[in-house]
Amino acid sequence: MKRFNIIIISILFPAVLFAQPEPANYKAALGLFEKFYNRNQPDSISARFSAQMKAQLPAAQFRETTTQLKAQLGDLVKADFVSYADPLTVYKATFKNGTFLLNISLNANNEFIGLLLRPYQETAATAAITDPSIAESPVLLKTLTGTLSGTLAIPANAAGKVPVVLIIAGSGATDRNGNNNQGLQTNTYKEIAEALSKQGIASLRYDKRMVGQSVSTQKEENLVLDDYTDDAIAFINLLKADQRFSKVVVLGHSEGSLVGILASGAVEESVAGFISAAGAGEPAEKILQEQMKSQPSYLAAGLNKVLDSLRRGRIDKKVDPQLYAIARPSIQMFLMSWCRFDPQKEIKKLKIPILIVQGTTDLQVNVSNAEKLKKGASKANLAVIPGMNHILKEAPEDRQQNLATYTKPDLPLKPEFVTSVVSFIKGLK
Repeated sequence: MKRFNIIIISILFPAVLFAQPEPANYKAALGLFEKFYNRNQPDSISARFSAQMKAQLPAAQFRETTTQLKAQLGDLVKADFVSYADPLTVYKATFKNGTFLLNISLNANNEFIGLLLRPYQETAATAAITDPSIAESPVLLKTLTGTLSGTLAIPANAAGKVPVVLIIAGSGATDRNGNNNQGLQTNTYKEIAEALSKQGIASLRYDKRMVGQSVSTQKEENLVLDDYTDDAIAFINLLKADQRFSKVVVLGHSEGSLVGILASGAVEESVAGFISAAGAGEPAEKILQEQMKSQPSYLAAGLNKVLDSLRRGRIDKKVDPQLYAIARPSIQMFLMSWCRFDPQKEIKKLKIPILIVQGTTDLQVNVSNAEKLKKGASKANLAVIPGMNHILKEAPEDRQQNLATYTKPDLPLKPEFVTSVVSFIKGLK
């Protein structure tokens, strides 16, 4: 089955995306889409495309795709709002013959700049590990702005104290299991917790601020990277004080790698070791600029304009709508705080044992980043795993096949990743 093409840019190293209320203009756009789709009038939908989308998805092509789609799925029965992070709104679209995630993106003129159908899977931030050999329990941590919610997993047959790993999630609105309601379904962190428990190692994974069951009075425009660091430090202190654990190890994935480096450095006496999984070795600014090289030049120029403004300590309020996912005004304070850290310099400050794990088919963070981290921490162990992608699973280099793994939560972790992590933890004094 064919799917709608998506025209909005897709940056693989996204800034923070938090759900917001459904905007009225998106609700109206959905209504028009539903009406014309059910009436077999695809031309009335494509007539509302932006000029760029019309050029990349001609009316005739859209008509053919939509006609085939209608024949297979039938009418759109209902569409329930899931999330909104300008300019992307996600709906749970229930057709007569199937359920999908419908992504709609609009520009400032309320023209479609993106339409995409993806397979729908329920997001379960609190989904439990069903293995009877692993005991899970909820953890709630009070902060100045709200409550962080997590899950502690401990080997059920543990005799005496065991090591515990704090798992810090990567970028975006990522929950404790490694999923979000924008279509990311990996269960990566849940699988890490399960794999560790089977090796006699406990773990704590948690929903980030304003994600899943972690609630906060804080607004998106006030969020900075230091807030994530403070949350990680609080959890480290909580685990350190728990007499069930022999040592605390920090594992940071993707953006969580930098958070883990900073948190471990702040309370180094409480951390026995640090693990960077698919972590960037350069400042966020360079990572974003590198990924923009595959986008149209005017978008790359637009991002550079924002970054130039942030270097001067100013919020750029005039941002191309197609850049809102990574540089909208409300997350520029976060970007500003994130860009000021150089992971290579920060990891150099750590005196504890370090493991750097990187896959060769990672579309977001390439092997050179791991090598930069290793250069900063010369005594660190570096494990480069062939065929492992950004979500720590087996994936080919082909971009589309690689990205397809992001919606297959049952795919197992790359075995070599588990072996490297377990060996490192068991080797700590």
